[in-house]
Amino acid sequence: MSKDDKAMAKTIDQDLIRELAALLKETDLTEIEFERDDLRVRVARHNVAAAAPVAVAPVSLAPAGAAPSEAAPRPVEPGKHPGVVPSPMVGTAYYAPAPGAKPFINLGDTVKAGQTVMIVEAMKTMNQIPAPRSGKVTAILVEDGQPVEYGEPLLVIE
Repeated sequence: MSKDDKAMAKTIDQDLIRELAALLKETDLTEIEFERDDLRVRVARHNVAAAAPVAVAPVSLAPAGAAPSEAAPRPVEPGKHPGVVPSPMVGTAYYAPAPGAKPFINLGDTVKAGQTVMIVEAMKTMNQIPAPRSGKVTAILVEDGQPVEYGEPLLVIE
């Protein structure tokens, strides 16, 4: 270990890092940064994303003896649904403008074109995601605080 590495190890405040990590957990944030004089500490956590919720379509059974062509059509995959709202960028999706605040939308809500339905945080900038059309929210496909990719389905508006 060089002299610089030893000096750096002495300046790292283990208690500060523990406090920041506890604050992350307490506030359900994914990252926090602290800077004082020449000391800069960034603590981040990456949640293991749970499986994205999938809208379940009601199943109707064809009566006994019915021809296969009379069976109910297969439901459309949520990501390929014509009413899907994709993420316009890579970032973290949030349901509300602030932790603990009322969410922009809930499942079953009717929204108007242009209404904010979610926020995607990218590079510490909160980007409002507007509804591209008016309609009813039939599926929310991401969890609050979930990382999202460009084009990833966020919700479905019918």
